[in-house]
Amino acid sequence: MPTALVTGGGIRVGRAIALALGRAGFDVIVHAHRSVMEAEAVVAELVALGRTARVEQADLSSPDGPGSLAARVGELQVLVNSAAAYEHVDFSDVTRAQLERMLSVNVVAPFLLTQALRPALEASGAGCVINITDMAVSHAYTATHFFSHYLASKAALDQLTRSWALELGPKIRVNAVAPGPVAMAAETTAAQKSDILGRIPLRREGSPEDVAQAVVFLAQAPYITGQTIRVDGGLSVA
Repeated sequence: MPTALVTGGGIRVGRAIALALGRAGFDVIVHAHRSVMEAEAVVAELVALGRTARVEQADLSSPDGPGSLAARVGELQVLVNSAAAYEHVDFSDVTRAQLERMLSVNVVAPFLLTQALRPALEASGAGCVINITDMAVSHAYTATHFFSHYLASKAALDQLTRSWALELGPKIRVNAVAPGPVAMAAETTAAQKSDILGRIPLRREGSPEDVAQAVVFLAQAPYITGQTIRVDGGLSVA
């Protein structure tokens, strides 16, 4: 069976992605940092589906975290860079430490992990990297106020998607999935939610499963690379 690694695979969107890949026939390595118990529960569900699965713990923000995780992976066909830092801070209050941590988790870690796993992905004969970015990188909306350092990091990952597609082809495909209003942040006010939902053509908030379906599609689409699928109910064209 082909194997996929999902970073941040124990909770929220990462959890949905890990389970969807398992249902699609992939064995899954579920990475977690703090959410190890949740990741173990995901593994139990995957095993119940008949998949081979395991948890690998690593702090991707640490200097040796990505390399340590990569060394324990083995054979790999699909890498999903889903783990992310996310926080609500007014631009004027963002500290250097907060900015550096955001970039470390959301940009440096995917960069180093993809770099370290390149040989394994190439050896698979059908290597695929899928980055989880954010549609607000190109189409800001109300609920993304006070997330400038987060959006800067996701913009960098969005650009890396296209750069890697050129540099890692033809042996590795690289694409991105950019969620919009999916499991909106707790800081989103009722007024903001009402405003956003009123402008979404599909008139509903997205779910982690909506994102996961796009990831599975890209994992199984052999002639697509360098592309971003926006999972946003149409908000980016409204």
